[in-house]
Amino acid sequence: MKKNDVVNLIRFHVDRNEAGFLQQARQIANDFQLSGDMALSQYVTALITSSNAVSPQSHGFANTIPDAVHVATLDNDPLPLPDAIRDDLRGIINAVGNAFGVNRFLFQGAPGTGKTESAKQMARILSRELYVVDSSSLVDSRLGQTAKNIDTLFQQLNELAHPDKVIVLFDEIDTLALDRINAHDVREMGRATSTMLKGLDSLNKDVTLIATTNLYESFDAALKRRFDATVDFNRYTQDDLRIVAESLMQYYVGKLQRAIPNKRLFTKILTLMPQLPYPGDMKNLIRTSLAFSSPDSGTDYLRRFYTSALEREPNDPSKLRAEGFTLKEIEALSGVAKSTAARKLTEEE
Repeated sequence: MKKNDVVNLIRFHVDRNEAGFLQQARQIANDFQLSGDMALSQYVTALITSSNAVSPQSHGFANTIPDAVHVATLDNDPLPLPDAIRDDLRGIINAVGNAFGVNRFLFQGAPGTGKTESAKQMARILSRELYVVDSSSLVDSRLGQTAKNIDTLFQQLNELAHPDKVIVLFDEIDTLALDRINAHDVREMGRATSTMLKGLDSLNKDVTLIATTNLYESFDAALKRRFDATVDFNRYTQDDLRIVAESLMQYYVGKLQRAIPNKRLFTKILTLMPQLPYPGDMKNLIRTSLAFSSPDSGTDYLRRFYTSALEREPNDPSKLRAEGFTLKEIEALSGVAKSTAARKLTEEE
């Protein structure tokens, strides 16, 4: 169990956030199970089951469809974004704060562009809980049941006891929002999309709803019109992606005490990448490189990042010199001492 889990548990208790408390307790039980402590996991689960701890139903989700909704855990990880996207999100935050009835927002863009993380950050900034709807769990193989599940869910959203205290996130809403006139679509999902349209039309204006999609071009045109604003998360230039990568690396290097920061070397590696990945993939590259790095080397994470990013080992001083690295940087990447690398390069010349 992590220290942050204990802090969150205490905070949820002090804030009388019963939904968050229960969600955190379940997470702790799962962590115990993953670590092999089945007895403690079962004990915590039993306490949750037998106690008066209340699930999201107590916040207005009466008769919630099983596993369709969960309370997201919010963190303080950085979310660097291009100015254009940041300005759009700032406008949405203003719209929610002004309570002007503008409450349905669509985040569209490729995977890893920051759609879901932006929703989490907005909930944190607005001091709201984030209720996440797993769209795929609403899909049912029985005829007509998917539409019924969607209809029931929207009824529950409109019955929230404190709608101004939450943000509802439909993650990957394209699971339900297929084009109704597409010849390849099935009639069942057409009914589901029609039910989604009705649900959005009747949504309580005090409920802030955010939906995300990777398949905006395949969306039903009528569904697109149901959202008050759409934010395009594909608006990253290569400079934006570089700045994001540098920001992420600076943050995560600071979390590993033994790691030695080297922005110059990191940026050189970035320039060798033919296409910089979106923030989600870049974040995974950086975190994995740091997590797998040797405790005996403060720069081993850079060697691992080079290998993952460029799909080759940095073992040849000559190739590294041709790529523009200095002798000191070659030593950090290859492990070959500067004097040895210099001698080898001189001999080859």
